[in-house]
Amino acid sequence: MKNQAYRMALLYDFYGDMLTDRQKEFYDLYYNEDLSLAEIAENYGITRQGVRDVIVRAEAVLTELEDKTGIIRRFHKMQEQFAQIADALDGICQLNEDRYQDDALEGLCAQIRSVLSDLKQE
Repeated sequence: MKNQAYRMALLYDFYGDMLTDRQKEFYDLYYNEDLSLAEIAENYGITRQGVRDVIVRAEAVLTELEDKTGIIRRFHKMQEQFAQIADALDGICQLNEDRYQDDALEGLCAQIRSVLSDLKQE
């Protein structure tokens, strides 16, 4: 269940702006505020099934967008690639420290580390 909640949170973070205001509100209450369908229904004066229908439609919209664009899949792949670059950079810096003590190489390592840090934050 935790994995499903994480997936739904990512879908909402990436594609939530594509939902209607009502879908956003119900989705947020259900997944982020952890309200039950009955609690949401009671607060809005509609049936539990009505709330469920809105949330299911919102989930379908978000899932369809990810299926078509693959943005989250690409995001995860980029995060893995950033980790691989960071590992390789650590190896290069360690090799320089152990064998060469080259100031120019150390400066390049720092420059790459800075660029990688900027990329991770975007």
